[in-house]
Amino acid sequence: MLDVTLTEGLASAARCDCSFCRRRAAPAVTVSKDSVQIVQGADSLTLYQWGTKTARHHFCKICGIYMFHNQRADPTKAGVNMGTLEGVNPADHEPIRCNDGVNHPSDRKD
Repeated sequence: MLDVTLTEGLASAARCDCSFCRRRAAPAVTVSKDSVQIVQGADSLTLYQWGTKTARHHFCKICGIYMFHNQRADPTKAGVNMGTLEGVNPADHEPIRCNDGVNHPSDRKD
């Protein structure tokens, strides 16, 4: 269980279309990384990383649900799965915008 401070409410909700995120299809809200507190079940979380290992994706190792991730574009921010927020049904907030993760700004060699 997470305790999260939503300073912008649900206004930051977005999906990502990178090869990993589009398969899980879960919209996330952006929050300060420091505002994500694991209040129960920390021992049930598992971590997935790849590439630069900057983004850290946390999943429940019992049920497989994506819980939250530390963002690659801004390591001070985290994305929290909207579907894990008490009383929030992502379907009630469609259409949810989509971020271009295929052409991630951190991958540009400008």
